[in-house]
Amino acid sequence: MSVEIGVKTYEVRTYGCQMNVHDSERIGGLLEGAGYSRAETGESADVVVFNTCAVRENADNRLYGNLGHLRPVKDAHPGMQIAVGGCLAQKDRGEIVKRAPWVDVVFGTHNIGSLPVLLERARHNAAAEVEILESLEVFPSTLPTRRESTYSGWVSISVGCNNTCTFCIVPALRGTEKDRRPGDILAEVRALVAEGVSEVTLLGQNVNSYGAEFGDREAFSKLLRACGEIEGLDRVRFTSPHPRDFTDDVIAAMAETPNVCHQLHMPLQSGSDAILKAMRRSYRSEKYLGILDKVRAAMPDAAITTDIIVGFPGETEEDFQATLDVVRKARFAGAFTFQYSKRPGTPAADMDGQLPKAVVQERYERLVELVNAIAWEENQKLEGQEIEILVAAGEGRKDEATGRMSGRSRDGRLVHFDATMLVDEDGDFVEPHVRPGDIVRTVVTYAAPHHLVADGELLEHRETAAGDAWEAGNTPKLPGVSLGMPTIGAPRPLIQLGVGGATGDDDGGCACGGH
Repeated sequence: MSVEIGVKTYEVRTYGCQMNVHDSERIGGLLEGAGYSRAETGESADVVVFNTCAVRENADNRLYGNLGHLRPVKDAHPGMQIAVGGCLAQKDRGEIVKRAPWVDVVFGTHNIGSLPVLLERARHNAAAEVEILESLEVFPSTLPTRRESTYSGWVSISVGCNNTCTFCIVPALRGTEKDRRPGDILAEVRALVAEGVSEVTLLGQNVNSYGAEFGDREAFSKLLRACGEIEGLDRVRFTSPHPRDFTDDVIAAMAETPNVCHQLHMPLQSGSDAILKAMRRSYRSEKYLGILDKVRAAMPDAAITTDIIVGFPGETEEDFQATLDVVRKARFAGAFTFQYSKRPGTPAADMDGQLPKAVVQERYERLVELVNAIAWEENQKLEGQEIEILVAAGEGRKDEATGRMSGRSRDGRLVHFDATMLVDEDGDFVEPHVRPGDIVRTVVTYAAPHHLVADGELLEHRETAAGDAWEAGNTPKLPGVSLGMPTIGAPRPLIQLGVGGATGDDDGGCACGGH
């Protein structure tokens, strides 16, 4: 084994939504606090944790297939442990160890903090430990964390959901909404900024219903404004809001708070009022478009993205055309588009009118074509304009081949840019030392449907504490004080701490926008 005696390594494999990525950062922090170290790439970890998602119809097959592949590794690695957590663990409970008896620990969405103790108990007793709680006992953000970024942090403001969408299983697995106190949230944000983080994303299953638990209907807009008073915090984002709860005070807070980004990800799901009713979505297309009109009146530069489900039970061609009509009117900068698939345990799974796969696929392709065309047109409007970019690590999969770096503009767009030349204050060309976490300003030279390109010289380069931390190999590790916004750009895989977007086999429904 490639580790020191007495030191055990861990690996967390994350599937699904941003809430899961948030939880995985907590899992990493807990394990490191218990004395584990993160396994190096290619190393067989002593503990492998699967943080699962129950959103997809084939989630079970996916999990058990991966567990099966891991069994011979465990057989060849004495003392290795496997743990399964997340929504699928909350749903399947003891069934997991019946189907995969080589699993050592099963824990649910409400007891992440128990994992180190459960691992030790399973090791001591040489038997599987299954612990599933029915309600939240400790808010996840009170747990230690091992964050994945030096410059961008996700701060959970609530967990759970009070909505009853017929396609969504999240409320059954994560429970009703529980809100953190504003002081606790702001304390975590300040702690992140003190570590060098310059961008935070406020995270919740339904962020703009925040405050319902303690009776303040304007709590979310007040929270946005309070974040605007934190010195050193350059960017504030949030995900995901629900159109039902999106109120004028939130729009005003976005427009009037300088560090709140003019980016809005608001799920549409369908443009058909009949389908919205069947989905149990408490708004209709006219109200949805009216919200977008108000947002753009207050922030003309706002980039708006969405989620759309194609092929919901009972959807007719006329219903689908209504969705296309709303997409044309909304002019989305991007969309996460999903083919409906059954989720066992949801009302929609038993509805009449389940559509043939071929029909859903054909509609999906038409929708994607329209979304991409509009997104490209919207991106082309930015050619020749100056933009500010927060430099990122790992966003540009072709950066090494093109010699570019990548990052996100304030409105969330993915930008690939030339970082080799800077115009200094005297008008001379110098070679900058640009790092992830730094801020640059440049001019857009080309637009594609999912990204922008800036191939000219940089107009400004600002070094940051986050860039210093990245260069030093450090990431924030906060002791008990948890994810990124669905972004405008090409989607990435839903695995290994990556949160993806548009796929043809899923239909949203979790923290990344099923609400």
